[in-house]
Amino acid sequence: QIKTASVAAISASVGLNIHKGKTKVFKYNTENSHPVTLGGETLEDVESFTYLGSIINEQGGSDADVKARISKARAAFLQLKNIRN
Repeated sequence: QIKTASVAAISASVGLNIHKGKTKVFKYNTENSHPVTLGGETLEDVESFTYLGSIINEQGGSDADVKARISKARAAFLQLKNIRN
C-alpha cells in the first residue's frame, strides 16, 4: 500500500495520473490479503495477467502459458486446414 501511494504521488508530481479503473493488483507469493487502495478506491485483484505475450499467474508456473500457446497454434492450424480443403 505504501509503494502504491508513493508511485501515485511521484507520478502526479510530473503530471501523470494512474487510471483507477484500468489498474489491477497482482499479488505473488504473499500472505498479505489486504486490499490495495488508490485515492480511496479499492483496486481489483487478479490471479493472472499477460505480459509480453506470456501468461503470469500466482503459482509462478508456465502451464497456463503453454496451454494458451498450444490453443493458439491449434486454432491457426485449423484455419490453414480449412483453406486447403
